[in-house]
Amino acid sequence: MLRGEIVVRDLHKSFGETKALDGCSFSASAGEVHAIVGENGSGKSTLAKILSGVLHPDSGEVSVLGVMPRSPIEARRLGIATIFQEILVADEASVAANLFVGADGLWARNARPGPRRRQTAEIMRRLTGVEIDPDAPVGQLPLSVKQWIVIGRAILANPKVLILDESSAALDLDATIRLHQEIRRLRDEGVCVIIVTHRIAELVRITDRATILRDGQTVATLPKAEITEKNLMALMTPQSRQRAARAAQIAPSSSERARVLHASALRLTAVAEPFDFTLGKGEIVGVTGLDGQGQDGFIKALAGIRPAASGLPVIDNGANGEASIGSLADADRLGIAYVSGDRKRDGIFPQLSIYENLALGLYRRNLAFGGWIRRVPIVGAFKAEVVRLSIKTGAASNKITSLSGGNQQKVLIGRAFAALPRVIVLNDPARGVDLGTKRELYEELRKFAAGGGSVVYLSSEIEEFIGFADRVDVFRDDRLSRSLAGAEIDEQPILAAMFGHAPTEVVFETGETVG
Repeated sequence: MLRGEIVVRDLHKSFGETKALDGCSFSASAGEVHAIVGENGSGKSTLAKILSGVLHPDSGEVSVLGVMPRSPIEARRLGIATIFQEILVADEASVAANLFVGADGLWARNARPGPRRRQTAEIMRRLTGVEIDPDAPVGQLPLSVKQWIVIGRAILANPKVLILDESSAALDLDATIRLHQEIRRLRDEGVCVIIVTHRIAELVRITDRATILRDGQTVATLPKAEITEKNLMALMTPQSRQRAARAAQIAPSSSERARVLHASALRLTAVAEPFDFTLGKGEIVGVTGLDGQGQDGFIKALAGIRPAASGLPVIDNGANGEASIGSLADADRLGIAYVSGDRKRDGIFPQLSIYENLALGLYRRNLAFGGWIRRVPIVGAFKAEVVRLSIKTGAASNKITSLSGGNQQKVLIGRAFAALPRVIVLNDPARGVDLGTKRELYEELRKFAAGGGSVVYLSSEIEEFIGFADRVDVFRDDRLSRSLAGAEIDEQPILAAMFGHAPTEVVFETGETVG
């Protein structure tokens, strides 16, 4: 058997009445980048956990390096390293401690700190492109740096098989290019790399073969030449959802809009330049930028989560004039809903049920005389959002952690819609969500905008904005650097704005050209 070979035959795995895998088969070889593709709930993450020894199949054959891993410890001994969808770090521990956890016992107690600190600084510099303090508590670092720590931990294990489950979801475009360089290096050294991802552009650039799952079954394996968005969509989704996806590609019309929300002379940091922002009624504004350029802070300022250094967003409060947004309470009272892409930290309540996670924001609005909660409208709203967003659930009383990552994210989006807001602010909401579901989300957001609602949508994936956003605001140096509209909402102009170039051709370090 080749170094790094994986063989899976007729794999089945159920959780109660839910069939996660229902006849999955595929193979991957050493020196290959192999993608596992499918909609949310198609069984991709379950497959990754079986290959990693976290879960055991109900039936079928699994061979990874000639063995069926029975535990994560056994998988690690075999040379299997897995980067799971959830970013697993200890926020209280340092970067170095997180990077080397498990290298020499539980927390590498016997390792000399000097060499570990130097090695940590070197690998984090290579991965992130910036200097990272090895002693910094991880909880103070951005989500993207936490993702790099997890990736670095896997690379340090010198794996024979590397499994990446949505490992680029927290990374921006520039960081994803660096990740691709690491993947190519490992592939060329003979490592078998398995990628679970929803980023179609990523698949086209990096993957040698792709296996497509639908409802837990393998429907096809495509060679590199056939890995296109059209082919993947046709195989991943039923015909009814393909029609919805095509309808969602129709670009919105532009028109004069009444102002709903604005900010004047907003400063995200004390030393950043001030800028103005305006959101119109029925408008969808995309927000993007390379990692750490201020767009995340801007989104959180709009939603009242974290105030800017100076200036406050202001919303038109109808007959009551204007009102400033200085806190979450202000945002909630004024009809602004927020959806986080970091569902583990900012979104879900893991000990609560699916129903409770979606309905949380509705209890106060449905208080009756005497403090009783009116259950009927809440249950109705829950059922409506499950249907609207095609959330694949078991019993509503099941814990939200029983759902796939993508369906957990749908619950958070449903929570925002159920609150009947005037403005929805979304912070990378489609992280870990498949292409078909993304397009359904775009369609629902367009319906929301057509009804007079307004949308601010942050994403690092350029393709999300094309045919969807009315305007794209690009951030650099903690300020709004450039606004693009109409024909400018395309890959080349957005890339150029993100890198601070004139709207001309952009060439990646890998030699790939966009434009």
